[in-house]
Amino acid sequence: MDKITWEHFEAVELRVGRIVDVQEFPEASKPAYKIWADFGDDYGILKSSAQITALYDPEELIGREIIGLVNIPPRQIGPLRSEFLVTGFTNERGEVVLAMPERPVEPGARLH
Repeated sequence: MDKITWEHFEAVELRVGRIVDVQEFPEASKPAYKIWADFGDDYGILKSSAQITALYDPEELIGREIIGLVNIPPRQIGPLRSEFLVTGFTNERGEVVLAMPERPVEPGARLH
């Protein structure tokens, strides 16, 4: 594994977002949701796609805090222009488990 410099790590903007809307994403090549998350005053509400349908229902995601990578270029995913990367871990069955803060924090808080 290649090591990165401290400066590279400092350039990564991993921020807490509070999910404000979730919609089905039938146009996605793999089962996914469209997600809108509030990243606070500096970033506002951003949208993305997440392949988390195996473990999460849309209604249980509203209000949940997630960790998103916000300083990446937008990426076109079918008809959706993704503005951040939803982070998570793959379990033994290949399902994505969301990365989330262990306790409540304000939207936009940066991972240190």
